[in-house]
Amino acid sequence: MSQFDLHRVARHLTRNLRWVIRMVQLAIIAIAGVLAFLLRFDFSVPPHYWPQVLASLYVWIPVKVLVFRSLGLDRGWWRYSSVRDLVRVAAANLVGSVLASLTLVWIVPKGFPRSIYILDFLLCLGMTAGVRLAVVIAVEFSRMPNLRASKRALIYGAGDAGVALLGEIQRNPALSYETVGFIDDDPAKAGSFIRRVKVFGSGADLASIVASQTIEAVLIAMPSATGAQMTNILKHCHEAGVAYKTVPGLGEVIEGNGLATHIRDVDVEDLLGRIPISLDGSAIRATLHGQVVMVTGAAGSIGSELCRQIARFHPAGIVGFEIAESPLFEIDREMRQTFPGVPFYPEIGSVQNRTRVDEVLRQYSPTIIYHAAAYKHVPLMEAHVFEAIENNVFGTYNVAVAAADHGVEDFVMISSDKAVRPTNVMGATKRIAELLLLALQNGRTKYVAVRFGNVLGSNGSVIPIFKKQIAAGGPVTVTHPDMRRFFMTIPEACQLVLQAAIIGEGGQICVLDMGEPVKIVDLARNLILLSGLRPDEDIKLEFTGMRPGEKLYEELSTMLEDTAPTANEKIRIYIGNGMPDGDMLTWLDCLREICESRDAGRLIVALKEIVLDYSPSAHLLRRVIEPRRRSARVAVSVEPLVLLAHGGQHPEKRFPIEKGEASAD
Repeated sequence: MSQFDLHRVARHLTRNLRWVIRMVQLAIIAIAGVLAFLLRFDFSVPPHYWPQVLASLYVWIPVKVLVFRSLGLDRGWWRYSSVRDLVRVAAANLVGSVLASLTLVWIVPKGFPRSIYILDFLLCLGMTAGVRLAVVIAVEFSRMPNLRASKRALIYGAGDAGVALLGEIQRNPALSYETVGFIDDDPAKAGSFIRRVKVFGSGADLASIVASQTIEAVLIAMPSATGAQMTNILKHCHEAGVAYKTVPGLGEVIEGNGLATHIRDVDVEDLLGRIPISLDGSAIRATLHGQVVMVTGAAGSIGSELCRQIARFHPAGIVGFEIAESPLFEIDREMRQTFPGVPFYPEIGSVQNRTRVDEVLRQYSPTIIYHAAAYKHVPLMEAHVFEAIENNVFGTYNVAVAAADHGVEDFVMISSDKAVRPTNVMGATKRIAELLLLALQNGRTKYVAVRFGNVLGSNGSVIPIFKKQIAAGGPVTVTHPDMRRFFMTIPEACQLVLQAAIIGEGGQICVLDMGEPVKIVDLARNLILLSGLRPDEDIKLEFTGMRPGEKLYEELSTMLEDTAPTANEKIRIYIGNGMPDGDMLTWLDCLREICESRDAGRLIVALKEIVLDYSPSAHLLRRVIEPRRRSARVAVSVEPLVLLAHGGQHPEKRFPIEKGEASAD
């Protein structure tokens, strides 16, 4: 028979796989029954026992066929058999043998050898399991060797993910890796073998192992590694001078075809060591499904990701409200292509225009509003204090009041960790916006603010700036060696925003657990390492000084002291002071009058009176005081005011203030 004919037969058998399996199992049942009698009588069955042999087959075959079929043994590919499949085979044989034995006891005459029941069970079990094992072995040995150039690789991590990756590399000849061994930091695993592959040692031994084994790549198979662990692994790889890639966690693989197909470069998010989020998907779906949802700032980093996350829960429509025309055009195209079944309505407008906000709410009647529109860049807002007030305070007030007027059920505002004891205008405006929502809570619209820190990859954040500086050959500029910030990824932040909106009961501020703060200089160094370069050698680091309005450490409200836990361990409720003394509407009128008069000095005083723990930046104080001092020609030192604003310390004195440097904000 030619090779072409063999392929035709193989394709025919594959198309009729279930019937082939049934015929094989039928033959095994019959052979096991006859063989049980032969073994019982030393392969010489007395003639008067042959009727009992036939009677037994009449019982064994139909009973076991029905049991095997009911337990699904005639379905599935034997080449992918696992231990779980063997357990199912054992259970089917046990049930089939017990039922057949009970039937035989009832219908066959006395004198039927009882040992036949045991022999038949053991033989049938061994043969049904053995045929599967034989198919697995045959497939493994029949694979063509990988003729492509293969990279000699080590798998870093001899846990479940590493073993799964090894198995897939061994099964898939298209993958261009030859697994030489494992690396694992558990000393108990050193020297052991996993699927005939040796665990050579720990990461500290990587350089010598790479040299002795001629290793070309390291595949990091530690999806649950912490940020510190990933940083150490990268350092070991760089010291060994070997290329490295990583495999993701289950969340990134779940829609794919396997672990090895998701091998990718290590990204900066891996260094954070974030624990996967546990979401109450049913509660979010019950809130969003079939509802019209409006997102302000829909084309921004957070707003656009909110639109993507919301679309997963099949709302009746998403209204994207945005003032930036081109980004809105892009998110509109993306949403229509990615989520064709979810209507997306792009609407251009400013949150500062109450008339336009009313028009959009009247047209679409959303039940939920996610308010992400805001000015967020700290140094820029220090230079544009009136614009920060008009957008972040008056804009939020417009949308919040309009939401109540148009019967919106839920209003969720994206706040910031910079609202905690703010040292800049942006943080102060966010704190005032939070206070506004507390004041507006009246039992109709449910107002919730969600406070979190920096998000990786957002527009204007450190990661894109650092990447551009690295691509240009450096230097990478960091404001201060001790600068720390909280970080999370954009999808993680948006998922928690959706969850917090469910948890919040109205008139509350939800605080997201951002994990441990990250030193910006460490983030810069790790990003240089991820680019295949060496910090301070290939790419220089420069410290440029803190920018206007920055502080060394951001806070989320002293996470444990000022917050109460919720059902979700990553979300807490802020229980600090609410409204300050006085009427918020009076303060809003005051702020409007100040903005119209463009009096920055009065504005700082007003912000300080509304947000009691606001400490104006020295840069802003100088900008306000210097012109007045010059015009009055009074030799008054700014020093006491600067010291008063910052508790007797100079947060910006160590380094000169320059333009163009990168920071966390």
